Amino acid sequence: MQIAILTFEGFNELDSFIAATILNRMKPQGWAAYITAPDETVTSMNGVTVQRQRPLDFAAQADAVLIGSGIRTREIAADAAMLGRIALDPARQLIGAQCSGTLLLAKLGLVGDLPACTDLTTKPWVMEAGVRVIDAPFVAHGNVATAGGCLSAPYLAAWMIAQGGSMADAEAALHYVAPVGEKADYVARARAVIAPFVEADRELAAF
Repeated sequence: MQIAILTFEGFNELDSFIAATILNRMKPQGWAAYITAPDETVTSMNGVTVQRQRPLDFAAQADAVLIGSGIRTREIAADAAMLGRIALDPARQLIGAQCSGTLLLAKLGLVGDLPACTDLTTKPWVMEAGVRVIDAPFVAHGNVATAGGCLSAPYLAAWMIAQGGSMADAEAALHYVAPVGEKADYVARARAVIAPFVEADRELAAF
């Protein structure tokens, strides 16, 4: 599994870095998650500048794509040229979006009239885009998932691991990052959130 974590100027560090860390717990199984951005470097909402690992067009080749949020997402959502560079295929890829990343999914036509999750700040913008927002941390419809709140990143990452690997893999990755003394409770809670949306009989050969 090759995974593109779309990371734009003004990105939220929690979205991109937490997801990347959890997904890369699957490196022994051949997985790799990459910070994927339009430019060589990208600066976060708090001034942290990082070098991208893959260019934006990698998203079209990846097996899975996660779209994080940021303070400039509305600008990106209004930039037809930028949106035109993001080619995603839910028939072939696992696709997830967090917080304002859901707005980009909506603008790309990948949400439609299905209910979606986002953060409270982005909620009115996503609703303006014609999406029904629900009061939940995570929801998935087939290969497309959305999450709301900065700390919902583990749910997206765990769902992606469970879909492309197994629930046991997802639980192991979460167990590693969970707080000491709370690991069992943390993993159980996350499992309860994502399990209803995990397709146990997924055809892994597609990946």
